[in-house]
Amino acid sequence: MIYLDNAATSFPKPDCVCLEMYRCMREYCANPGRGGHALSLKAGMAVNRARETVCRLFNIRDPMRLAFTKNATEAINIAIKGLVFPGCHVITTAMEHNAVMRPLRTLERDMGIGISIIKGNEFGEIDPFDVRRSIKKNTALVICTLSSNVNGIIMPVAEIGRTAREYGIPFLVDASQGAGSLPVDVEAWNADMLAFPGHKGLMGPQGTGGLYVREGIRLRTLMEGGTGSNSEYAFQPEIMPDMLESGTLNTPGIVGLGAGAEYVIKIGTGTIHEYKSRLTGLLAEGLSQVPGVRLYSHADGSRNSGIVAMNLADMDPAKLSFILDKDFGICTRAGLQCSPAAHASLGTAGLGSVRFSVGCFNTENDVILAVEAVERIARSTAT
Repeated sequence: MIYLDNAATSFPKPDCVCLEMYRCMREYCANPGRGGHALSLKAGMAVNRARETVCRLFNIRDPMRLAFTKNATEAINIAIKGLVFPGCHVITTAMEHNAVMRPLRTLERDMGIGISIIKGNEFGEIDPFDVRRSIKKNTALVICTLSSNVNGIIMPVAEIGRTAREYGIPFLVDASQGAGSLPVDVEAWNADMLAFPGHKGLMGPQGTGGLYVREGIRLRTLMEGGTGSNSEYAFQPEIMPDMLESGTLNTPGIVGLGAGAEYVIKIGTGTIHEYKSRLTGLLAEGLSQVPGVRLYSHADGSRNSGIVAMNLADMDPAKLSFILDKDFGICTRAGLQCSPAAHASLGTAGLGSVRFSVGCFNTENDVILAVEAVERIARSTAT
């Protein structure tokens, strides 16, 4: 099997992630922060170590400003719905995932918020100046993905962050694609909030993620409950991360996420991105030589987080992905990838595309075999 669906979930996971999760389940998987006994304290310390590791990776100065969530979608919903208000205005891009678009459209319908959607060039890359031109007196939030999950284009988040900070508008970065293989720096980006999953580039398990919230940003809570702190208080604690971490945490998942983040730190995001860029360039170059192939991704690694999106002549992307899996053992993702607005921007709104996404455990041989498979399919359909 050749796994080229790392943009959905990285696979395989490093041994250190699996081993730490197993050790947690066997040795200290008590309820963190919910008791004074030794195992509860040990679990709490393990969660805090994971929190500190992720903060080190993202240059978050205060680990207490990071709340763990079950995925990036939850983190994004907490950020958006905790900050916007009726009649306000939000700026975002046409390359966003439904994790951003659906909450915004729901609030547009239910609360009357205004939305400005910035469109980009042929790859979806936007001009930061278009964000500045879209700012209104009631703009309450700017949202941008770090990298598109459809075609891998890297967005100019640092430039957008500078504009948002200049106007005093909170800036939310969705780092679902790119975190773990691109340098992430909330300070350099002026990111007031950062949402991320644990199961993609951070090499952790599914069911993990987090939300960074800068000091001074006050969110309304979406969920209230037990936090292990201020139990006598009738309302949700206002301190971070307790304010956003109601209920029992996913301790095995969080320590796995921490182990994955430590793995990324040891290798280095620069090293990972350089390796993925080489594979991405090789894949894009090879596919571009196949008759009938149309590419929607940039081959330049400095502008791509590791995704090659393509279609083959008039073949349904779902059919091509199915043949790649069934006949060649190659795992890809077909369709709209939960990002219809991005596909509309790229001109693939009808059926979507086939997405190849490389990871740090892929090899050049994986890429060569994938290109050869597409070539064979193209020849068979042309006869």
